[in-house]
Amino acid sequence: MENDLIVDFRHVSVFQEETPVLTDVSLQIEQGEFIYLIGKVGSGKTTLIKTIHGELRPSKGFAQVAGFRLDSIKTKDIALLRRKMGVVFQDFQLLSDRSVYENLKFVLKATGWKDKIKIDAQIMSVLDKVELKRKAEKMPYQLSGGEQQRVTIARALLNNPQLIIADEPTGHLDPETSDDIMKILLEINRHEGRSIIMATHNYNLMKKYPNRTVKCEGGTLVDLNSDTEIDFDSMMD
Repeated sequence: MENDLIVDFRHVSVFQEETPVLTDVSLQIEQGEFIYLIGKVGSGKTTLIKTIHGELRPSKGFAQVAGFRLDSIKTKDIALLRRKMGVVFQDFQLLSDRSVYENLKFVLKATGWKDKIKIDAQIMSVLDKVELKRKAEKMPYQLSGGEQQRVTIARALLNNPQLIIADEPTGHLDPETSDDIMKILLEINRHEGRSIIMATHNYNLMKKYPNRTVKCEGGTLVDLNSDTEIDFDSMMD
């Protein structure tokens, strides 16, 4: 079973300048699992994401992501770890002076792709998955917010990651567009078997598309039981 874990944290603590930010955190995420990550500002949610992504190192405990031990990973291997992951940002972070196609090509070339035919095929493949093949030559400013977020999902898929971290992917979108983005993420999860961690405050989406939910609270993690009804009203207080 352990070989099927994309994330395996056991009694992990993370300190920043001698201040504990996460304390005694345990989290196991299986390959192909979809989880919601919730928590108020300052709860440790961002620190957890940064630790999984290799930006912060655990101070104590066992931490492994995509087969890499985070407590002992060499600096040169962090780039290899991150190729196993794709990140979808709330604010898109697209290059405004390049077309959709050139945004994606930039990422592939930066991660070692050289064959022009393979680059073109991969770009069109990921754009097809987010239903944007016809928008490849558009500039980011010519796209709606929802379309820009689809491009960021396509970008996250470029290197065939095992794990996608979606950090508030619907934060700036209207309800209908948020629903569309959610359907794309679920499609990627269910039909391609990619694990997804979605940090969100969108409890309406969580109600509509129930999945395992993990809550950051005071620097620790609470795994909310997916078999029982979650009290969303209390979370919104």
